[in-house]
Amino acid sequence: MFALIATPALLMPRKCRARKRLAVFAQNFPSFLPSEVENIKDPFARKLASRIERLPVSFSERCIMSSCVKPLVQSKTSPMVLLHGFDSSCLEWRYTFPLLEEAGMETWAVDILGWGFSDLERLPSCDVASKRNHLYQFWRSHIRRPIILVGPSLGAAVAIDFAVNHPEAVEKLVFIDASVYAEGTGDLAKLPRALAYAGVYLLKSVPLRLYVNFLAFNGISLSTSIDWMNVGRLHCLYPWWEDATVNFMISGGYNVNAQIEKVKKRTLIIWGEDDQIISNKLAVRLHSELPNAIIRQIPECGHIPHVEKPDSVAKLIIEFVREACYEDAQTIPR
Repeated sequence: MFALIATPALLMPRKCRARKRLAVFAQNFPSFLPSEVENIKDPFARKLASRIERLPVSFSERCIMSSCVKPLVQSKTSPMVLLHGFDSSCLEWRYTFPLLEEAGMETWAVDILGWGFSDLERLPSCDVASKRNHLYQFWRSHIRRPIILVGPSLGAAVAIDFAVNHPEAVEKLVFIDASVYAEGTGDLAKLPRALAYAGVYLLKSVPLRLYVNFLAFNGISLSTSIDWMNVGRLHCLYPWWEDATVNFMISGGYNVNAQIEKVKKRTLIIWGEDDQIISNKLAVRLHSELPNAIIRQIPECGHIPHVEKPDSVAKLIIEFVREACYEDAQTIPR
């Protein structure tokens, strides 16, 4: 993908290339984003950040202005809703989102309650039930059609919990390096509140975030890792982030082991072969436990393929969606 985008720029006269570089950095960001968004260099992250909106969602007897990236167009196929992983945001999809749009997919990137860029100044509960209910109310208010729900890492657990509880809202599922076998937050749920806050403070620290990048990605440069870290921790700079994350932690988190066999929807499992965070063996286990799933691996790829190998991920998702459309067309009476 990078070669396809870079090549035309290299053919431009030097003055034009300079103006193009200036244009990339002259994004108009929503005023509700932390001001540190200006420090991000990645043009794909900057462009997607400029498209983030807050939409009203009635939830828990209040209205939460909930962050997302809306589709530019509607399509005849089911809308696609992209979730993100643990303590992340819709900016995870900065490389793959535009590829899905270019293929004509009606694509949403939605922030899970408690993470991302929603307005949580009046903090609601951020436990599993609240995250599920918030996503359902978002879907009921703004989408209202069965969706293809895409969950990477812990987002796969969010997707399983949602699909089992609201099957009418989901047509198909895509899991990417799914984190679905952890038994919630484990002993972290039992920590005294003061220790929980200390742990959460460490979670957004620069050294830890850089170390996670080292585990998650194959051979990226230090400068890229620093910039991706700035993207990944941008939402942590809100004053309510610590409270929301501690709330989730002490609530027990996601434990969807018993729900996996209840997922009847057609499912695509995508896995990076070099994932250093979640074993490939769990991909095989998940495939065997889901009654209607296919599995595809991406070589030379770590835990977050939609960042590391966006072309491959987009191709697999598009083929999965179009294969389903072809099958549906074959069932139409002539």
